[in-house]
Amino acid sequence: MPVDVPVQVGSRVIVQFGPKKIYTGLVANLTDTPPSDGNFKEIIEVLDADPIIDPIQISFFNWIARYYMCTLGEVSNAAIPAGLKLSSESFIHLNPDSEWQDTDFTEREETLLNHLAEGEISLKEAGDILDLKHPQAVVKSLADRRVVHLFEKVKDKYQPKFMRRIRLAEQWRNEEMLEGLFTELAKKPKQEDVLLSYLREVLALEKPKANQRGMAKSKLAIESSTSSIATLVKKGVLEEWSQVISRLPEMDDEPPQIPTLSDIQQLVLKEINSNFESQQTVLLRGITGSGKTEIYLSLIKNELDKGKQVLYLLPEIALTTQIILRLQKVFGNNFGVYHSHYSDSERVEVWNKVLKKEYQLVVGVRSSVFLPFSNLGLIIVDEEHESSFKQFDPAPRYNARDAAIYLALLHKSKTLLGTATPVIDTFHKALSGKFGLVELDERYANVTLPKVELIDMRVVRKRKELKANIFSAQMLQEIGFALEKKEQVILFQNRRGYAPFVSCDDCGHVMGCPNCDVSLTYHQLQNKIICHYCGHNIYMPQECPECGLNHMKSSGFGTEQLEDELQPFFPDATMQRMDLDTTRNKNSYQRILTDFENGETDILIGTQMVSKGLDFDKVNLVGIFDIDRIIHFPDFRSHERAYQLITQVSGRSGRKSGEGKVFIQTHDPDHVVLQKVLKEDYRHFYTGEIWERENFNYPPFYRLIKIIIKHKELNILNDAAIFMANNLRQHLTPDRINGPTDPVINRVRNMYLKEINIRVETEGINIQGLKDFLIIAREEVNAVKTFRSVRVIFDVDPV
Repeated sequence: MPVDVPVQVGSRVIVQFGPKKIYTGLVANLTDTPPSDGNFKEIIEVLDADPIIDPIQISFFNWIARYYMCTLGEVSNAAIPAGLKLSSESFIHLNPDSEWQDTDFTEREETLLNHLAEGEISLKEAGDILDLKHPQAVVKSLADRRVVHLFEKVKDKYQPKFMRRIRLAEQWRNEEMLEGLFTELAKKPKQEDVLLSYLREVLALEKPKANQRGMAKSKLAIESSTSSIATLVKKGVLEEWSQVISRLPEMDDEPPQIPTLSDIQQLVLKEINSNFESQQTVLLRGITGSGKTEIYLSLIKNELDKGKQVLYLLPEIALTTQIILRLQKVFGNNFGVYHSHYSDSERVEVWNKVLKKEYQLVVGVRSSVFLPFSNLGLIIVDEEHESSFKQFDPAPRYNARDAAIYLALLHKSKTLLGTATPVIDTFHKALSGKFGLVELDERYANVTLPKVELIDMRVVRKRKELKANIFSAQMLQEIGFALEKKEQVILFQNRRGYAPFVSCDDCGHVMGCPNCDVSLTYHQLQNKIICHYCGHNIYMPQECPECGLNHMKSSGFGTEQLEDELQPFFPDATMQRMDLDTTRNKNSYQRILTDFENGETDILIGTQMVSKGLDFDKVNLVGIFDIDRIIHFPDFRSHERAYQLITQVSGRSGRKSGEGKVFIQTHDPDHVVLQKVLKEDYRHFYTGEIWERENFNYPPFYRLIKIIIKHKELNILNDAAIFMANNLRQHLTPDRINGPTDPVINRVRNMYLKEINIRVETEGINIQGLKDFLIIAREEVNAVKTFRSVRVIFDVDPV
């Protein structure tokens, strides 16, 4: 760590709280005036010779904290990769004043003391030495007798990754010397093999630079004896050294393939650039399959050619897998990827490369907005309608789409929002002139949109054509036709697991979570029923815990059951699921999508992960199940979400052939949302939605702030919620406050929940003043002794 480094804005520092706790802090401001209350901590050490964030980022962090009603600490904690936050670790050393050899100890205590005689060890190392998961009791016993001392040592979480490399020593890089060496090694065949293996891999005589780089020791050791390598290093024939290497995956460097735009794409590109002359933010509404990505690539290239940085935001990790391949064809390896499936150390390496301007282009999910860009020219927010851009827990509960727009404003750069189905609020801003608007209403190469057909499940049941209690006969028939033509199929069911709940057929008891107010979902592969909120799980019960009878059954269906029940109908078809259960591992997204893209999977079954911008040539059939549940969800945005979801997942069909089909199973085919989907006219859908929003005082005409109140005791929660609501009503008109009410799920992780919804006009009101008032109202709740442990959370612009 740097010593005597000057304190600078944007640098990390070590600060101690209490006798043991050590935290990493960020310097946000410098002042000569100490706080009037004297409440400040000394800086123990400055960690960075150069700041890791710049003034623009600090302004951005401050805006996030103000707008989303959280603390600056919560923002920086979410923004900075965990690998850049130092932590303290407990260490033990012998008390030099103790004469422990003359004292009686237990066997474990003596074992530990013998190790400590050689030097200090960490608490974790003590556990390993004693073969104990929790060695604290042994250590405490020694500390109480003043035989050992405990202390905290700061530990850097991020450590560079090293590779051991081997090269031929310079004096042997001579043909005559090398011949003499081989003569000498003739009687030592293993050492001779090592040298031959190296020279076959590295042309040391002909290419001095190649010899300077050498080769990985691990690669040489595959065909050679490690002891023989060590002997040649000891003799001075080979040299061994450590080299810092990147943890980031290396991608094949392919020659650039600049996308060729169609005439209509070129016109759209020109119109976007024309809009950027007068607008900071432009919305590109392009139907599915219209070639928006090619337009993005052209815009990115233009910015990179000007020496600017570009952030390409995606809503889902799954999308990055396909986009990476397309970006690589145009930009080689000169870009970074940033998402949560990367390890802490990998994210630190991306952060540092952006900081050092080694990455001019970054593709990533919502947290990418916090990266240390210094010369940002363009932000592209693809699939801007996706709720995945909104952070729910913990704070800051920011929307990356809106945050990106403000970030671009700070950098004096531009933002392009792209989607086939814009958020109602976004499209309203575009039509009212706050954003630029460009529309693309034809698919690339004049490919037609897929034909959408509704399957009335009421008729299916009446005709007794329901198969496995899931599939209509028509859906199975269409899947069979597609497979016969060697085409691929995507099936969408927005519910994971095997069945959403398990109940007793006799007494009707439903297996619920003891910690949350939800039913447990059955997962057949694990034979467990699991809570999707807190993770509580038990094995599938054979007997009802209420009546004791052996009549437990699962009801409803998720992706796991859909796959299980479909396989017998098409035993020769290869099927894969793509949901949260199958994509937990780092490379699982890539494996599933690569298999599907290469034709190794015939049917892909998934949740809304399969709806997000994926592009497959051989998919001409999409099946949608259980859509009524999404349409009728109790939320003013449910129709908008259902329309977006159906349109997006339908757009995976027929993207190359123009012969795509979409079949939707529903019990309500006359529903207004489904009828508008059939019209394939977003503006028509928007007109109906915006009329309702204006008449019922919803966004974009009103702002929403949701107040979530939590406590483990229901009575205290109810009293606190009523106390806060009454306080708010003394200052706000009654029509602006709704609640307290129970949310759809009113207990999660043993915490009961209440909600108060604040709804205020977008014009003519001091919104920051309102937020400041709400924060004071929270403090007044927590000032009441009974309510001190009540948690009050603000969710600004909830989705």
